[in-house]
Amino acid sequence: MEKIMSAEQASGLIKDGACVWLAAGGGGINEPSCFLKAVEERFLTTGHPRQMTLCHSAGVGDKQGGGVDRFAHEGMVQKVIGSHWTWSVNMQELARKEAIEAYVLPQGTMTQLPREIAGGRPGVVTRIGLGTFVDPRIEAGAMNSRSRDILAELVTLGGEEYLLYKSFPIDAAIIRATTADEEGNLTFEQEGMIPECLAVAQAARNSGGIVIAQVKRVVEKGTLKPLHIRVPGILIDAVVVDPEQRQSMMTNYDPSLSGECRLLLDHKLAPMPLNERKIIARRAALEIREGDVVNLGFGMPAGVASVIKEEGADGRMKLSVEQGITGGIPASGSDFGLVYNPEVILEAPAQFDWYDGGGLDVAVLSFAEFDREGNVNVSRFGDRVNGVGGFINISQSARQVIFVGTMTAGGLRVETGDGKLQIAQEGRVKKAVDHVAQISFSGRYALQKRAAGPLCDGESCV
Repeated sequence: MEKIMSAEQASGLIKDGACVWLAAGGGGINEPSCFLKAVEERFLTTGHPRQMTLCHSAGVGDKQGGGVDRFAHEGMVQKVIGSHWTWSVNMQELARKEAIEAYVLPQGTMTQLPREIAGGRPGVVTRIGLGTFVDPRIEAGAMNSRSRDILAELVTLGGEEYLLYKSFPIDAAIIRATTADEEGNLTFEQEGMIPECLAVAQAARNSGGIVIAQVKRVVEKGTLKPLHIRVPGILIDAVVVDPEQRQSMMTNYDPSLSGECRLLLDHKLAPMPLNERKIIARRAALEIREGDVVNLGFGMPAGVASVIKEEGADGRMKLSVEQGITGGIPASGSDFGLVYNPEVILEAPAQFDWYDGGGLDVAVLSFAEFDREGNVNVSRFGDRVNGVGGFINISQSARQVIFVGTMTAGGLRVETGDGKLQIAQEGRVKKAVDHVAQISFSGRYALQKRAAGPLCDGESCV
């Protein structure tokens, strides 16, 4: 069977009602943009494929109609399960209007779920999500009133509570790599991260489904090194070639983001201006000790990396991101999830296994609002679906969690000088509330976990 196809040909392989899993990242990172555009154009022209279920473990898009928003047309999808929705503003609107079923699950758990599907197992059994809005006793991850499925069940094993995130068949997997050979074997040498591509390809094939891969180039069979192949060609049904494939929306290609070489970063990471964001980042950085393994969240926490670099402390601790990367300096903005001069790039499910088991010493995360019970909300504001990404995995598993942010937002104005910070104007929105709109981090569960004592013996306890 000839696997090399045009994007238009490959889009015809996706059937009405299919459960489609898109493995990619936000800001155009690892996004198979050419193929997604072809799927959208086919629907707008023919009305097919329609009534699909779309799954994405990370936020995928550019806030300009790309990524997940290629599917954001009424009738094209009936259900969306994703960890993060910020990049897909049009899909958020469909969820707000109750035009689709909308669910949010933890990013790490979603990356792990395809492995269970591939292996014919019932699902992911984990403590991740207990006490939060994904717990079936609270909101079951539903983001509007139309969403009534229970995607995770409460189970008891050995006298302890867990959540079982249930397996389901995947009809089509959409993934991206850098190079394919004529038999469909895939390598990722110019990618800055590796999502759950292997797992979801295996899951789709073992579900009787198909796998479509977009790549930048095709080479002769037998020329790729076996150890470099991350997804074998036996799993691939179609290869779509896009010679213009970018590393991300912001970056065409930067070899320091893929680990091809290490570059001097002074021109890329200029010191932050002295404002409230830098002051907060510097205070958070003081909590990090030499030798710590650290995760930095999106937004204000990313400034901690800049402070560490500016202070000459990079290398004294190991910064990591949930996308699978350890070492180096995390990028910010729309390239968040990539890392300059990475030391290790693993597949995302493996990174989350390590995180979930207590591999992180410190996590620095943002908050949108918090309440008197210690609950934190980052996932929903009014009827707007935001999602959590890896927030739940990270905040429930790290030994120490530092939440950073200003106390108000919307019009906040501060002034600095003479070693002082002054609030010239408070923001309109107060972040300290009686009850958070949604529980992304459960203060009660954190206290219960602490009271229960360590989960293991020795210095590696959590």
